[in-house]
Amino acid sequence: MSKSSREHKTRAPMKINFAVIISSSSRYQKLKERHPLTDPSGDLITELVENAGYSLVLREILPDDRVMIGKYVGNAIGSEKVDAIIVCGGTGVSITDVTIETVRPLLIKTLPGFGELFRKLSYDEIGSAAIMTRALAGVTDQGKAVFCIPGSPQAVKLVMAKLILPETGHILKHAREK
Repeated sequence: MSKSSREHKTRAPMKINFAVIISSSSRYQKLKERHPLTDPSGDLITELVENAGYSLVLREILPDDRVMIGKYVGNAIGSEKVDAIIVCGGTGVSITDVTIETVRPLLIKTLPGFGELFRKLSYDEIGSAAIMTRALAGVTDQGKAVFCIPGSPQAVKLVMAKLILPETGHILKHAREK
């Protein structure tokens, strides 16, 4: 990274509050029925966010449902407590995977390089199956960063370490410029 690039990033916010929304009908059903529930991807995101020195201010598990995802992401976008939103899961190619299609209209700008680079990083780890990796990042007119990522713990670890945690502050800096 060049000196000017480093200086530019140092003006990015250091305190970032994340909202995490897990899109998983099976986990949501267990939660609703009060069955024992594990959420390895949500737990991993929480751990990585907190280990990076940021805060988690909201965590929800929702079904693969356009209305519910739209409502919760919209509420997070409107919250003064939230800077960045991660929607994990529901990004596959199944007919029930609706996360990206639901969130995209809430963004004023998308970051195509996010999905492109994530697929490249995924390809390096899993090979040609990476063509099914769908991911989305963008910003809202409220100056929030939003990320839609696959639900597998391996994908979460990769995208959080390589893209989301290193760049969220930088994205927020630009999203909030007038």
